[in-house]
Amino acid sequence: MNKFNFLACLLIVSALANAQEKKWTLQECVNRALEKNISIKQTELDLEAAKIAKLDALGNFIPNLNASASNSWNTGLTTNVTTGTLQTQTTRNFSAGVTASLTLFDGLRNFKQLQRAKLSRLAAEYSLDQMEDDITLLVADNYLQVLFNKQTLEVLRSQNEVTLEQIERTQELVEAGSVPRGDLLEIKATNADEKQQIILAANNVKISLISLAQILLIKDYEDFDIVERDYDILGTEILDNSVYEVIGVAKEERSEIKIAEANMDLAEKDVEIARGAYIPTLGAFFNYNTRESGAGRIVNVDIDPDEPTRQIGVVESTGDVVVTPNTVSTLGNPLPFFEQLQRNDGISYGVQINIPVFNGWATRNQVKRSEIDVKRANFQLEQAELDLEANVYQAYVDAQGAKEAYEAALVAVEAQEQAYDYATQRYEVGLSNALDFSQAKLRYENSVREVLRAKYDYIFNIKVLELYFGVPVTELKF
Repeated sequence: MNKFNFLACLLIVSALANAQEKKWTLQECVNRALEKNISIKQTELDLEAAKIAKLDALGNFIPNLNASASNSWNTGLTTNVTTGTLQTQTTRNFSAGVTASLTLFDGLRNFKQLQRAKLSRLAAEYSLDQMEDDITLLVADNYLQVLFNKQTLEVLRSQNEVTLEQIERTQELVEAGSVPRGDLLEIKATNADEKQQIILAANNVKISLISLAQILLIKDYEDFDIVERDYDILGTEILDNSVYEVIGVAKEERSEIKIAEANMDLAEKDVEIARGAYIPTLGAFFNYNTRESGAGRIVNVDIDPDEPTRQIGVVESTGDVVVTPNTVSTLGNPLPFFEQLQRNDGISYGVQINIPVFNGWATRNQVKRSEIDVKRANFQLEQAELDLEANVYQAYVDAQGAKEAYEAALVAVEAQEQAYDYATQRYEVGLSNALDFSQAKLRYENSVREVLRAKYDYIFNIKVLELYFGVPVTELKF
């Protein structure tokens, strides 16, 4: 038993350690964001609402069925149905009914409402696609920013190790009298500056990790981390297309245009629905009802020929009663509840037509408002196309600029590396001072960081352009 407990504890500790060592890939971050992001969930609710609206539209083709029942007690001065005299009494009445109705024709508005509901659902799906694209780019941008900060930190630490080695060697040269003490002080000052940059770079890593974790709705900021890998630049062949080819594909594929077109269709459908109010509507109905009462009523009176002063009344709920000018006596018991319901039931059915004649210009004004909405939707579609053209053109120029910047950075870092190697050799043989060496080293470090920045900027801009070119989020490659 003790051995079993020990193994269980070991497994738990191992699982916790593995959980803390979890590092997220870019694809895992994107999947997490698409699953948990609040903005996406809100857009999904809009899609659910659109599905419910479609069910409402389908319900217009189904008959309405309603049932009702009431049971009331009346207390006060009323006519006694047995004696025919006024007296204070309590009577009980029960009634029930079932009504069915069906719209036979309403100017085809029910069909148009269904078409509108389908368009509304389609627009909600486009909005969800657009939100997923935006969230994917947001996650990719923040993820690449973390990578850039991490690799910048590594570059600074690596260069600082070189500086520490130079301090030790310069210390030896100073003690041997080969170089002045000022060179040692210069390198130590460089070391202090690099330490400060390392601290700032480490803070940037933490801040960017927290920002990414917040987008992913991960609250464990301390243990959150990403996989550190060198991403290749993929998808550069998209720049082989002209900007106008990208714009043409974007207008066919992008959700922004599809949403604007769907809104245009919705506005036009609203005009058709509003005009349907000019047309008469035809409906059918069927009603079944019944009733029951706790007090009877005289329905037939016969005169006894042998005793003219004696009358026999047939009472519906109490049976026979003997009626004299001064007295009435009840014979028998009230009719049963369900028997009364059966005897008192009835049905009604028919059709009805409603012809609009004048309603204070309400229909006319609604049609005009809907026509204004069509014009507004048309302007929004035109604006969406203009915005998309501008955005695609900007993304294309940014991607080309990022490519040129990255290529220039590669050339610059190669030149600065050679200059740094040359400065190091000159410094080690005493042909240059520490200041010249530190300046060469600083220029080289800056060129390395610029390569990293240009590379990830290039990757991100390529992915933006791919989305505009119709590449689905699930097919983006990093």
